[in-house]
Amino acid sequence: MITFAIAVFASLFSVVNPLGAVPVYLAMTPDETPSERAKIARNTSFYFILILLAFFAGGTIILNFFGISLDAMRIAGGLVIFTSGYTLMNGKFAKGRSVDNKVKQEAIEKDDISFSPMAMPLLSGPGSISLLISLYVENNSWDLRAIIIGMIVLLGFVVYGILRVAPQLLKLLGVAGLRAISRIMGFLVMAIGVQYIIVGITSLVSSLVDA
Repeated sequence: MITFAIAVFASLFSVVNPLGAVPVYLAMTPDETPSERAKIARNTSFYFILILLAFFAGGTIILNFFGISLDAMRIAGGLVIFTSGYTLMNGKFAKGRSVDNKVKQEAIEKDDISFSPMAMPLLSGPGSISLLISLYVENNSWDLRAIIIGMIVLLGFVVYGILRVAPQLLKLLGVAGLRAISRIMGFLVMAIGVQYIIVGITSLVSSLVDA
């Protein structure tokens, strides 16, 4: 159980990559006071947890509604995760999460950026959502699903902690340091994506051979 929990948390952390969001978050909150940033961090982590829990719980409903097989979800999700990892490897975290200069400018002018663009799409994007849907379908035991839910909540607290100390992290690591960490995360995310594609294709081919 502990090994499973660590594996789930590591996968989610790599795909979400909250450290990569630090420079973008600070760029969108240049004039906020520490108390205002604390409120944004708290609300962002709350919305982040709700979004991921909603997609995790609704995974089967989504697949059944659109008639999508688990193998198709694995392959498509693997491609999305791989693409996300590739953008991280190239130091384009924000662009990979559809947060361009226009979105940043709009965010600066908004009263609250907690839900959009912070919680979605910056942190909870297609990669993490497809990963959670696949995890829900793959793990039929409610004990394992409870662990996944726990890891989602734990990651939400980690997101809150990282955003709370974002200015200090930027001073400590610098933009170059955060980008280096993002590139390492990108490599891991690409590996996760490839693994999902391999599993999906292997399972699909096996089902076709057995048919």
